[in-house]
Amino acid sequence: MSTKIIGGVGREAVVGWWNRKPGDRERWVLDPLVGVGPLRFGMDPQQVQDVLGEKCSSALSEGGWMSEARQVASGDYSGLGLTVFYRPGRRLAAVAISAMDGPLVRLGEVELVARTPSAASADLRRLAQEKPVKVRANRHGEAEVPAWGVSLHVTQELGQGPDGYAQRKDRVITGLLATGPEWADDLWNAKPVADRFGLRNERADPGPWPVTPDEDRPRWQCAPHEGVGPLRFGMSPQQVSAALDGEAPTESWGHYSFPAGSLWEGQGSPDEWHISKEYYAQAGVSVHYLYESQARRGSALVQVSVHGRTGPQVIFDGIELIGRKPSAVDTDINRCTQDRDLDLRIGGDWDLSLGDSEVWVRAERAGDASVSAASFCVKDLEYRGG
Repeated sequence: MSTKIIGGVGREAVVGWWNRKPGDRERWVLDPLVGVGPLRFGMDPQQVQDVLGEKCSSALSEGGWMSEARQVASGDYSGLGLTVFYRPGRRLAAVAISAMDGPLVRLGEVELVARTPSAASADLRRLAQEKPVKVRANRHGEAEVPAWGVSLHVTQELGQGPDGYAQRKDRVITGLLATGPEWADDLWNAKPVADRFGLRNERADPGPWPVTPDEDRPRWQCAPHEGVGPLRFGMSPQQVSAALDGEAPTESWGHYSFPAGSLWEGQGSPDEWHISKEYYAQAGVSVHYLYESQARRGSALVQVSVHGRTGPQVIFDGIELIGRKPSAVDTDINRCTQDRDLDLRIGGDWDLSLGDSEVWVRAERAGDASVSAASFCVKDLEYRGG
């Protein structure tokens, strides 16, 4: 058996914690709307780099990944567990602190990072009520205080497994997004933040997070590279809906035809809407499409993501994939790859796949805990998560 890491691993930098002992994380203080730790809102990229003492590991402009020399919208400092965001004029506007390996940040007496979400949110709400300032729930269901430019988010907790690679634990922990005054009222919708975290194509998930008992879930079988349950790759959106007992999608994402001059010019008329993703709440699945321009026109099913809290139970190679503790499913996956001498593939967010099955085991939030989920993909699809 060999282990292959496929593409970038994780949406946050989770490199620094690997060789870091528990007491080694820096401790920073948040100065609301002014700065966090040594960083001050309004700094330019060079000042940020100088005060952090580390070069930016990757940068993003509105047009995509780029070199430092060009206009920067956000940048990663992987060794420090930080992502920084700039408003027009190249001035620091927000800082995202990684739950896994970013500095431990304190506001007053409240610790904000690497904590159980319910406890961190309760403490932040209590502090806000004492001042008093308005506190609300953000898109993640966690406490957010616009007057302080503070918002919590959650990340799957990782540990180091016996093979030396990261291993999912069974809970989520808090990270932090701190912002200056420009974005404080709507910080998750600031364009650089939404682009960097891929929020434009993700559902808000503010809770509650009930988990369907296993005995109440339909039982689906998986046929790798062909489909899962009643869904088969290549289906149109209309066929998917029919296969799901006529359920209409709860949410839908897509785009119009690509403009002249792009690599995909000519794929449909300019006013034609191409569906890229749909969410079916009752079935507990999300479906992903690509546009087919040769054999037939329209969006064709290429990936099915079964949600851990509400989706059907899916059996693959004798392993129940859905709604379990992630550590237990990961153990079963590792054992199966060893017994059958298959490659273990690791994708984004440390999702696991057996060999070339294109069956990816994921983890999804269930309150302070997490549960297993899975995505099933057509062969040779570049997997980008659920």
